[in-house]
Amino acid sequence: MYDAIIIGTRVAGATTAMLLARRGLRVLAVDRASFPSDTLSTNNIQLPGVARLERWGLLGQVAAAGTPAIRRVRFDPGPVVLEGSYPAFEGVDAVYGPRRTLLDALLVEAAREAGAEVRERFVVDELAFADGHVTGVRGRTHGGGGVVERARIVIGADGKHSLVAKGVEAATYEEQRPLSIGYYTYWEGVPLDCGELYGRGRRLIGAWPTNDGLVMTYVSWPADEFRAFRSDIERNLLATLDLAGDLGARVRAGRRAERIYGSADLPNFFRVPYGPGWALVGDAGLTIDPITALGINDALRDAELLADAVVAGLGGTKPLDQALARYRHERDRTALPMYRFTLELASFAPPTPEQEVLFRSLAGRQQEIDRFLGVLACAVSPTDYFSPRKLRRLIGLRGFLTIARAKMRGLGDAGAADDAAPDVQTATTAP
Repeated sequence: MYDAIIIGTRVAGATTAMLLARRGLRVLAVDRASFPSDTLSTNNIQLPGVARLERWGLLGQVAAAGTPAIRRVRFDPGPVVLEGSYPAFEGVDAVYGPRRTLLDALLVEAAREAGAEVRERFVVDELAFADGHVTGVRGRTHGGGGVVERARIVIGADGKHSLVAKGVEAATYEEQRPLSIGYYTYWEGVPLDCGELYGRGRRLIGAWPTNDGLVMTYVSWPADEFRAFRSDIERNLLATLDLAGDLGARVRAGRRAERIYGSADLPNFFRVPYGPGWALVGDAGLTIDPITALGINDALRDAELLADAVVAGLGGTKPLDQALARYRHERDRTALPMYRFTLELASFAPPTPEQEVLFRSLAGRQQEIDRFLGVLACAVSPTDYFSPRKLRRLIGLRGFLTIARAKMRGLGDAGAADDAAPDVQTATTAP
């Protein structure tokens, strides 16, 4: 009997296994993959995630593997260009973009070193139940026979299409249909000394240095243009990069080092992350559009929150369901502001008058630029940064008058459109 069985050993699962094993629990972590292996990912670890890796003694290994520390970023939404450094957060001041072949294998090894049993190439067929509680898993090793393993809790870290979530019928909320598609690839011979982000109408573009001297570029289009993008992926990717200053010219002067990866399967939802004998972590419990590159950061955060809850619940400090309820509360409280901010970006709505005035007001104010970049790196809450009080301080009276005039013009245009619209009659029929 294990204390915990974890299904999925990439970032969320391996981290949860490591943290539980470090606290003395008997842990079995399984994955159908073997490591190192790649997976779809934006690679980026935002500042809170970097701080966690540092606290757990793992950041040095990420850096030693040749992962560049990214301390500066260039944000170009169109009206102005904002360039600066990330604000310090819990002792770190850089984001990192390690390849998943590196990061996932590093975390799996850290889980093993902590004492967790990790079985690679292990397929879970179904959950085991008793009296409505999840009690374990039924699965099989590669080329081997079926086995049943029991645990006090089974944790699904098995992605947005989680077998655990399906098996327990975990409810979703804050759900939003896919808003964007994302495609990325890696280039060699491309000069890049900082992170770069561009907004160009209904296109978003990012470029980041990663391992082995490579640069990753990411382009995002609206979900309703998926067919158009798929009609010629390489041409459309390059045409999008051409919108981002000289980025297109730089990648064309280099060489594409790998194939183009991407997906339109980018849903957005929270799942209820616990129940009798089970819990969810990582994308299994919270899936968000990758446009803000939050996946790894959120997985590390939720792994720590869940590990604390499981240790408290199984150790008798408090009832397990109470501890897991606290995990859900803290996850949602922390994640919701950036979740909603991400959905706003992924909707590709044109900049509001407030946003245009804000961006222009930041020009030449380095400290405020750095704080804004801290929002993008999860070091500053968007709820706090965009509060009316903070905006008044940032943009001043002239900025508010500009916004008011823009809104009045908008109301006038809307009224004129209403006056010009023909009368429309609607017919109804009885049911």
